[in-house]
Amino acid sequence: MTENNDYPVTKTEQEWREQLTPEEYAVLRQAGTERPFVGEFTDTKTEGVYSCRACGSELFRSETKFESHCGWPSFYAPLAEDRVDYIEDNSLGRTRTEVRCGNCGSHLGHVFEGEGYDTPTDQRFCMNSIAMSLQPLQAAKLADAPAAGSTSVGGTF
Repeated sequence: MTENNDYPVTKTEQEWREQLTPEEYAVLRQAGTERPFVGEFTDTKTEGVYSCRACGSELFRSETKFESHCGWPSFYAPLAEDRVDYIEDNSLGRTRTEVRCGNCGSHLGHVFEGEGYDTPTDQRFCMNSIAMSLQPLQAAKLADAPAAGSTSVGGTF
């Protein structure tokens, strides 16, 4: 991938290499693909929010994840359309639609339409597990909860 300064999060390729593992860099910054059926989130049913591993931008919610049996985590919609960018990809001799993080431009995977899945959008966002991190819903609830034994008192003193 070339460096693009049109994204809110921009770093040099050297900075990305220092931040990411070689495997993460190959997928996120060089538009690689992890092997099917080996990704951390391919079969997970954990409720939560999936974020870009490179910049932390929230991308997908577990409610839109479905079993496509394709070998990669599949979602039928992003969290919001501005969270992802769509790029025409002709790298395999046929046209596909690449999905990149709308915040940093990192490669996430591809989106396919019209495959007949019983989803509200008839789309399959086929994402690389290594391109994302998962914030489990339970952990998010605990982070928002007040500490044990603490009280909250309104007003000024």
